[in-house]
Amino acid sequence: MKKIIFTGGGSAGHVTVNLALIPRFQQEGWEVEYIGSHNGIEKQLIHSQTDVAYFGISTGKLRRYIDLKNIKDPFKVIGGIWQAYRLIRKQKPDVIFSKGGFVSVPVVLGAWMNKVPVLIHESDLTPGLANRLAIPFSTIVCTTFPETERHLRSAKTRYIGAVVREELAQGQAARGKAFCKFPETSKKPVLLIMGGSLGAKKINETVRAALKELTSSFHVVHLCGKGQLDPSLENPYYRQYEYVNDELPDILAMTDIVISRAGSNSIFEFLSLRKPMLLIPLTKAQSRGDQILNARSFAAAGYGEVLEEEALTPAALSGSVARLYTERGKYIANMEKKRTANTLSVLFELIKKTAKSKR
Repeated sequence: MKKIIFTGGGSAGHVTVNLALIPRFQQEGWEVEYIGSHNGIEKQLIHSQTDVAYFGISTGKLRRYIDLKNIKDPFKVIGGIWQAYRLIRKQKPDVIFSKGGFVSVPVVLGAWMNKVPVLIHESDLTPGLANRLAIPFSTIVCTTFPETERHLRSAKTRYIGAVVREELAQGQAARGKAFCKFPETSKKPVLLIMGGSLGAKKINETVRAALKELTSSFHVVHLCGKGQLDPSLENPYYRQYEYVNDELPDILAMTDIVISRAGSNSIFEFLSLRKPMLLIPLTKAQSRGDQILNARSFAAAGYGEVLEEEALTPAALSGSVARLYTERGKYIANMEKKRTANTLSVLFELIKKTAKSKR
């Protein structure tokens, strides 16, 4: 029996592609294991999968800003490398697939020390710090954007496109309305707001400040992140959830337009489902600027609009949402022109081929 170990975590975006791939390997009889952090969101998401052994290792965040934790975290990373090395040596996988996040760095290094081939998938237009550290120790790096190859300048790179979970296309609007307790006969369009799996405080606050105006035109579904519910809000046209998993395909099926951060995995999923987007990327103060590049790329392609967080006010949000909905036909037409390849199958076959070439 062949064995694959997946890694990636810190946010749902670093796990969703793994979740899409795991059933395919299980169907072909592979043994599947996962290495993540002890308490990250990846542990929660992977525990919902059957027959996937989960191993937690020590991990630290590599920050670009001054923080006292920067003194301790390098030791956590070193500890994680040693733990990953011993774990991989014991489990003897044929290949490792990494989706990124800081927990993946020790795993990739541990695999390299054990001479196990590693395939990395980079979602964003420019690679993040974790993947930049891991790429020299990898076998193949798959990219979502063709422009990423210019940033990497490596013979390891393969442009394959975005990986979209197949189950997202199987949602049913009627089930989504039933889950949210919206009247099935209602003609009000649905506005979905996603701030990412960890939430987005500024977006949440602005949505709630503009809620009266938004719900005058829309049913609003708000995925606000862990610990960010506001139980004081009572509005028959507003539903708030920390996070949804199994219900997401149905909620997307009933959705007309989306407000979202500009993480690559999410926006390509919206593109595949033809959902016009109002993108509010993380600022450069909050990130390395990758979401700004992603958002500008999608706006230039005519898939939606961008509202910078620095300009985010209740009035600006309401106006942008109204404009997006009014012009939704234009955005949908542009998205229809985008041909979507079966990237999941391409990636699946590439991982298997990489495993066959194990040294």
